[in-house]
Amino acid sequence: MDAAAKEAGVARFLREYHPQAAQADGGHPALRGCDEVAWSEIPGCPAAIPAVLRGLLDPGAAPEAQRVLTNVLMDNVFQMSAAMPTALPFLLRLVAEPRVPVRSELLDILLVAAELSRPVDSGDEHAVLIFGCDADHPEREQCRAVFAEHASLLTRLPTGLISAADRACLEQAAGLL
Repeated sequence: MDAAAKEAGVARFLREYHPQAAQADGGHPALRGCDEVAWSEIPGCPAAIPAVLRGLLDPGAAPEAQRVLTNVLMDNVFQMSAAMPTALPFLLRLVAEPRVPVRSELLDILLVAAELSRPVDSGDEHAVLIFGCDADHPEREQCRAVFAEHASLLTRLPTGLISAADRACLEQAAGLL
């Protein structure tokens, strides 16, 4: 998905959901600092991401906010966007919050980020062909650093929400395994 399509998706979300998303709790602890991020300076990232993040807290807007955010955070099936490392702290805190309407869907985004943040063996031509070289994708290492910095949030995820295999995937991304 290119930057124009991501921007159009966010603009459509704002037209359809902005009044109710804007009323969602912008002061929620999980979103602390999201308005201070210079989102528009991240390549391919729309500036209105804070409104989309707030939309995740509103039961009516949350499913569409989650879909739009996923499209912004992924460049394609095998590559995260440059915005993923910046969004990860907010996603980790939202997944740790039991009252978030799309909590399990956000967990899926975290799991994809954890899988795609694994280093790619430069000697494995097949993996390099699919995922690209680590040198060309600094977001992988940046995501691992975010997972490590927020590893304590992983302990707050209840067993009913996350399987042992998924927990291990996140813990590995955080450098705990």
